[in-house]
Amino acid sequence: MGRNLYILAATLGVLALVCGILSFTNIAQQPGSPGDIRLWRTMGLGLLVVALAVALGGILSSLIEQAERRDAEQRQQKRRHR
Repeated sequence: MGRNLYILAATLGVLALVCGILSFTNIAQQPGSPGDIRLWRTMGLGLLVVALAVALGGILSSLIEQAERRDAEQRQQKRRHR
């Protein structure tokens, strides 16, 4: 589960980077493209915040899985030791 969250966070981070780059270039001012630079910056910032939240979820998920795995191993060792 944690690995999937890391992939999602990386994808959202790349999209945030693309939005940020578009806001600082003249591409946003070309005919036919959304020209509101504030919109691109806001969208990039929003995607970055979501990406960071998803990455935090991935970290916490990995930590919980690791703790559960170690707890199960300790229980098995105690059973074998008896």
